Amino acid sequence: MTAKPIQLAADALHEARRTRTPIARVSETFGIAGLEAAYAVAAANTRRALAEGRVLSGKKIGLTSRAVQQQLGVDQPDFGVLFADMEYVSGAEIPASALIQPKAEGEIAFVIGRDLDEAPTWGRFLRAVEYALPAIEIVDSAIADWRITLVDTVADNASCGLYVLGTDPRRITDLALADCAMRFTRNGEPASEGSGAACLGHPLHAAWWLARTLLALGEPLRAGDVVLSGALGPMFALARGDALHLEVDGLGKVQCRAD
Repeated sequence: MTAKPIQLAADALHEARRTRTPIARVSETFGIAGLEAAYAVAAANTRRALAEGRVLSGKKIGLTSRAVQQQLGVDQPDFGVLFADMEYVSGAEIPASALIQPKAEGEIAFVIGRDLDEAPTWGRFLRAVEYALPAIEIVDSAIADWRITLVDTVADNASCGLYVLGTDPRRITDLALADCAMRFTRNGEPASEGSGAACLGHPLHAAWWLARTLLALGEPLRAGDVVLSGALGPMFALARGDALHLEVDGLGKVQCRAD
């Protein structure tokens, strides 16, 4: 594709988020076709954000849960970038009102302990993962009514909004991540359930996929990066005033309130 429709799509998504006004699918409006073009749109807005002074804090993997794939009508994972101003710690009030149409997901986050700038074999990858944490991701879409295609969510930075991390990091050697159960409540009522196996069979498999994908793109994971490995169960809508409480077996709890 030529640069013009990619830039126009990036501008439209940027303006939609700035004004908190959802827009039609950029795949249709601007003829963005294929993942290469979609990631180019996302990259244009990442460059814009960095030029504005925002700081990268890691990466997120999206669409790893079969339940979420079925909700959105897609069939493969994607990835986006995390910025430091998206990050909150358990107990925080999060500015959900600053987003467009937020939804919540329960996840497992990993903190990378060393640069992964050589072929990330399974062994090297496991040595590079420093800690695991329970995490809440507040996903958000600039596309009206969440009527996204894979191209649209990729172009929109994998529909990333905010994330909240737990406060008790655990070593992955002490955990059976595929077997851990996840329970997520909203205002004290059950909202979502799942397990580590819902995330590409194992959350570490999802993170390893990301490490290899990013290295192939020349953008390897770095020490200190946070990796949100993907949803453990269905996402659900979030409204101002909602209190969220997530518990993942073996990893503990994380909670927040939407402001």
